[in-house]
Amino acid sequence: MRRFYFSHHASPSEVFMFTSPVIGIIAEYNPFHNGHAYQIRRVKAQFPKAQIVTIMSGSFTQRGEAAVLDKWQRAELAVENGSDLVLELPYAFACRSAQHFATGGVRMLSALGCATHLAFGAETDHLATLSAIAHAIDSPEIQVALHTGITDGLPYAAALTSALAASFPDCGDLMRQPNNILAIEYLRTISQFAPGLQPLLIPRCGAGYHEQALSCRYASASGIRSELAHANPSTSSATTAPDWKALADVMPQNTLDMLKSIFPSRYPQQEFLYRALLARLHVMAECDLQDTADMREGLEHRLLRAVRIAASWQECLYHLGTRRYPFSSLSRILLHILMGFTKEEAEHCAACGPAYLRLLAVKAGSGTSLLHAAKRTAYLPILTKIGKYLNDKERRKPLKDLSPLQRMLCLDLRATELRELTLPQPDLSSRDYLESPRICTHHIEKTSELPIR
Repeated sequence: MRRFYFSHHASPSEVFMFTSPVIGIIAEYNPFHNGHAYQIRRVKAQFPKAQIVTIMSGSFTQRGEAAVLDKWQRAELAVENGSDLVLELPYAFACRSAQHFATGGVRMLSALGCATHLAFGAETDHLATLSAIAHAIDSPEIQVALHTGITDGLPYAAALTSALAASFPDCGDLMRQPNNILAIEYLRTISQFAPGLQPLLIPRCGAGYHEQALSCRYASASGIRSELAHANPSTSSATTAPDWKALADVMPQNTLDMLKSIFPSRYPQQEFLYRALLARLHVMAECDLQDTADMREGLEHRLLRAVRIAASWQECLYHLGTRRYPFSSLSRILLHILMGFTKEEAEHCAACGPAYLRLLAVKAGSGTSLLHAAKRTAYLPILTKIGKYLNDKERRKPLKDLSPLQRMLCLDLRATELRELTLPQPDLSSRDYLESPRICTHHIEKTSELPIR
């Protein structure tokens, strides 16, 4: 039986039909590895004619770190490995907590007007359990217990686990897994903003989220980044190369080739931002520091003490870190200081939601067809060139003097240029104005050596 998928946002006089599902994936691809390829193959196994839209973070990741490859390179790799269309998740959502990350991505898929499913990974295959937890979180009693735990100094995941314990006594192990938490946030956001979007759970395989060893073909992204960072490029005259042979076993060949091409002159080093952070702190008033997005009461004093004794970005995080302040949250805050991303701006972006759908890469043929259809179904503008939305003169204005779209886009431009400063050989041109979306004609067909389990 032939199925038809209707646009959720077409006008009454104009209804579009798609003969195959449009499946969204929200990702960082930092970098794209075999586990990501496995997820796409699982989606294609269930829906052979599906078209895949990836919502991908831009210049910085949720951990507040510069992405290993730039956003155009990562988008190109995603298309070559199975995605049809890649859109940028704005900084205002990409560099926030799991809740904001999920909300931004799901709302973008909803705004596309033609997405039918959201595929996501988790450490469990019990979708019903995740859905029940997602539904329970927004109940008044759970919210009260959650905020009490956060007020008492617990990290979000620990506070949430404690709040859920009475209703879900076995949720402790489940809530300790980052992808389970993100999956729950996806399900919460679908319920609120995109009830027509069907969840498609793909259980993770291979190494654990935090596992560092490259001992299996499905290694973690953190393990891959650890191997790249271990080589410590550009910090000494005698650069040590990564173990390319080990890396070749855990990622597609095109990812490996691209990493080799940027190493070491275009490989990001977060430490390069530390002096910029010190300079920024020297000229900031305390009230402005307090107004930084995600800055908790009193943390600004701890930060000012830390930078007096820390000699590097990592040392600063070490002196700041406590059970209440995990490193990823602190790294985001340091980044927000450099970005000028305030609590007011964060609240404004969260209230408005994503203001545009910015195209990074598209597959020639299936992707361009999907893009043409989406231009008729989307209720947010699809950006391919940003000059007509925000020129160089406008971006120099205070954010509050710009439109919601311009405010959000301005942050993305800042993030691109800030990431350049993490590179040994930065490109100081305004790349967002110069780069066009990648139109990819090449894609990898044969992945039989990595079977679907």
